[in-house]
Amino acid sequence: MQTHKISIPVILEVGTDKLRELDRYIIKAGIKKITVFLGEGIRELFGETIFRALNENKELELLADNDCDQNSMEYIMGKAFSIPSGTEAIVGIGGGKALDVAKYIAFLNDIPFISVPTSTAHDGFASSGCSLYINERRTSVHARMPYGIIVDTNIIKNSPEKFIYSGIGDIVSKVTAVFDWQFEEQQGVTRVDDLAMMIAKKSVNSIARMPYSDIKEDFFIKELVDSLTMSGIAMEIAGNSSPASGSEHLISHALDKMTKTPQLHGIQVGIATYIMSIVQNHRYERVRKFLSDTGFFNFVKTLRLNAEDYEKAIDMAPSIKPNRMTYVHVPEFREKAKKVIYEDDILNQVFNVV
Repeated sequence: MQTHKISIPVILEVGTDKLRELDRYIIKAGIKKITVFLGEGIRELFGETIFRALNENKELELLADNDCDQNSMEYIMGKAFSIPSGTEAIVGIGGGKALDVAKYIAFLNDIPFISVPTSTAHDGFASSGCSLYINERRTSVHARMPYGIIVDTNIIKNSPEKFIYSGIGDIVSKVTAVFDWQFEEQQGVTRVDDLAMMIAKKSVNSIARMPYSDIKEDFFIKELVDSLTMSGIAMEIAGNSSPASGSEHLISHALDKMTKTPQLHGIQVGIATYIMSIVQNHRYERVRKFLSDTGFFNFVKTLRLNAEDYEKAIDMAPSIKPNRMTYVHVPEFREKAKKVIYEDDILNQVFNVV
């Protein structure tokens, strides 16, 4: 029997104006030489703030900074082994693409990665997983947990609302993901890690039950970041994505494959979570209330989503991970999920079903 041996962030700073204090948190962790990867548009939007913080501190040496507008393996391999000698950590600043690139380059060089997300569209900024293009296909690969996570809530709340709604959709998915994981254990397909399951449950419960009046409140943004971070840690403990990703994620992955212009990951996942929570007959009232109260449903009603796309995605979902046994892998539950799209009043409005 083995005990857990996991990596967790050493730096976790969430609050206002954290971007202005990047140097302080990096130095505090004992890191003095860094290479930075910036997401698309980050230099124009926040470059002055970032480089003032990194260049004015004489204890910190910025060895190189790179603009990152792609996440292909070819790009990564071209950059990974040409970073300056002496780099003690890779700092990624931006959205998911830049963070995934920086994370994987840090992994290949066996040095720490510091994650500085400018949106909370999903839990990738706090997990060990990366979404990269390999042979022109989006592929999930394993890297390592961030050594540090630094989040400026001012930037998050001033980002487009769709990214906040995407994060909301991603965090609520732990409701159905954990239930799927338990279902798989009952079928003898896997073994649930109780600690990972507990943390995954806590990640969604802490935000779904908190009082708030606006999703752009600092308090709500901080709770969203904390919850998504806990989700990432749950996956690290389990050694796989099961605590945070179930049938709802498989539906979203299927939509990514079959639609020309997929919606943001968390948007698709949030809708699929609501569908599958009804199918599972598990906490769907709580899911419905949270997605209604946050304005998630009102937002997705504006996207002109296609019900037939979700029907096809439900049928395709089991083929995404045929080795799993979630609710969507069972034919009778797939049929129920497709019926829910047309029978639920909120989904009728989301898909504009007449």
